[in-house]
Amino acid sequence: MDTVEIFDTTLRDGEQSPGFSMNREEKVKLARLIEELGVDILEAGFPIASVYELSARFPRPEPFVHWRIPKDQPAARPRLHMFLATSDLHLKHKLRMTREEALDQITTMMRFARKHCQEIEFSAEDASRSDMDYLCQVIQAVVECGATVINLPDTVGYSTPAEYAEMFRLVRARLGERPDVILSAHCHDDLGLAVANSLAAVQAGVRQLECTINGIGERAGNAAIEELAVALHVRQNFYGVATHLRLEKLYPASRMLSSITGVNVPPNKAVVGANAFAHEAGIHQDGILKNPLTYEIMSPESVGVPARRLVLGKHSGRNAFRARLADLGFETTDAELAELYTLAIARADMEKEITDRDLIAIIHQVRRHASPAPSSSGPATTAAR
Repeated sequence: MDTVEIFDTTLRDGEQSPGFSMNREEKVKLARLIEELGVDILEAGFPIASVYELSARFPRPEPFVHWRIPKDQPAARPRLHMFLATSDLHLKHKLRMTREEALDQITTMMRFARKHCQEIEFSAEDASRSDMDYLCQVIQAVVECGATVINLPDTVGYSTPAEYAEMFRLVRARLGERPDVILSAHCHDDLGLAVANSLAAVQAGVRQLECTINGIGERAGNAAIEELAVALHVRQNFYGVATHLRLEKLYPASRMLSSITGVNVPPNKAVVGANAFAHEAGIHQDGILKNPLTYEIMSPESVGVPARRLVLGKHSGRNAFRARLADLGFETTDAELAELYTLAIARADMEKEITDRDLIAIIHQVRRHASPAPSSSGPATTAAR
């Protein structure tokens, strides 16, 4: 099966996000877990930001630097990542150069870089808002200069899946048969389409996806590695590709990043959110108890989540209460369960969730209420005498 390489940029694009800065030891700690996750390429960041130490410690996955043209000097690593904007908006207002000047600078630095490194990735910043003819001209030029990976970022999360896929098809058609050149996607989530755009790119022939743990990154973030990994795995028959990722490391990686940065993921976050494998609605809980596939398209254990949660609240059904009581060591009769259910739902309406402590207290209350009162005939007769 064809393989999509996973390029992790948590330590570069992710760390650029406000509130996610990491010191050297934290980056090394996270890089170790990213390595265990099985990513193919780990983008260590800019040369000045701990790259050299990470590169020495982690020869695999392949670490490399992000190289601004022409400010940074190339590092002696397997791959260099060079970028310059290609959209007219960026050229005019940010770089203040013409298309011709940008192309000349790109090709000059590409030739220089090729003398020092065999593996070079070029990113056309703001590719999705670039003029397609000019973009293709730039890509053809950098490939002729020796670029081996071409990244076409949706830098500001502007594109739609159909548009983004079409851009890659157009560039591939203009390049012709170049099996030695890998196309790469790097999507931002400003419109909430980063993962969708990345998956559309896979369908258009992209074989490298750039992403981050928990989807962190500039502004609204990047495509989330956990969402891409699981989508490609669960829908493998549809996408027809595989990755080298160890899915059971996704949740631990997510939790480590949250621990380091102090920023928790939203509870409804796909795959790694607290509610991703939590169920409260009675009909869902009943289905899960009978067969987890009814409401879960992958098991929690497959992505490293310790276990699913059946949350007991006002939407829960009797079967969920009975199952949780059994887990706690209480076998209940139908009559006990009916009374317990009435009391629990009333409490849940006020407290939102029934904890194990609440449940134990309620079952004891039910059983005390059901116990017959002790007979008083004996003592009363004696007292009368």
